[in-house]
Amino acid sequence: MGFGSNLFSIGQRVIVLVKSISKAVQELIDGNLSLQEALQYRYGNYSAIARVLKPKVEATLGRRVKLESVITSVKRASVSYKADEGDLLKVIAGSTINLRTDVAKISVEKTRRTLEIIRRFLANFTSEFLQVLEGTSAVTLIADQKLFHKIVSMFSKDDILDERRGLAAIIVHSPKEIIKTPGCAIAFYSPVSRRHLNIEETMSCFTDTIIVLRMEDVGKAFAALTDLITEARSREAVVRR
Repeated sequence: MGFGSNLFSIGQRVIVLVKSISKAVQELIDGNLSLQEALQYRYGNYSAIARVLKPKVEATLGRRVKLESVITSVKRASVSYKADEGDLLKVIAGSTINLRTDVAKISVEKTRRTLEIIRRFLANFTSEFLQVLEGTSAVTLIADQKLFHKIVSMFSKDDILDERRGLAAIIVHSPKEIIKTPGCAIAFYSPVSRRHLNIEETMSCFTDTIIVLRMEDVGKAFAALTDLITEARSREAVVRR
């Protein structure tokens, strides 16, 4: 009876340890977009990913763990990140890209006065490109660079938190299905981030995803997104056959 109870107790501890490793691995992958993408598109080697995660798992659990246990947990976690060849692929393949150069960005403190200034400006606005992002403590205006001095002159120096010129906006226009399809934003951002390009601002408006970068970076970002869409169209054509 005692021997059987000991075996049962040991078995329970093993299950708890395995679950703890699996949970730690899952949480670490959930917080790392690069690892998620590596598992999603299957270019990540399980052993290599496990070696990267092992020290972090040990730090999280406060004890040493076997590499084989981490590899097993990575394999289990990979099921959650299988590439979607359905709706996501259709949205990416059906997207088109427009480029807007010579864009400026002005961020101001959010107060009743600055909001009223912006409201009056929008009421008389006729230019082709203007985006307004309202946060909890600031409002950012992204517009044609030719409007930069006009916008800046509306505010006091104390109102302005940041101002940038020499920017460009990539506008990805997607099918309406993007509204209810998960994973689209990450799909567009990942190729840009993999090239170590800084995204100055980003926003979405209905079916448009807008990515603002420096003028010197926009060529690489445009090429990356073009490659993404081209590849998606090729894969979709294969799926249709």
